[in-house]
Amino acid sequence: MTTHGPVLPLWTCGGCNGPWPCRTRRTEFDGAPVSLALYMGSYLAWAAEDLTWVPAGLLHHRFLGWIR
Repeated sequence: MTTHGPVLPLWTCGGCNGPWPCRTRRTEFDGAPVSLALYMGSYLAWAAEDLTWVPAGLLHHRFLGWIR
């Protein structure tokens, strides 16, 4: 079990205190891009409710823009 989960409502990483999802959390889904996209998409919708001051484009990049 990872300690790199989101700390709400600021969406920081519980393991390294960076913006969540952090690099460690991102690599846990290597090789499963569809699962990763679904997982991060659901968190994007949740984070948008808490982070109302962050522009939508930045949230999209943070949660989905790095998925390949």
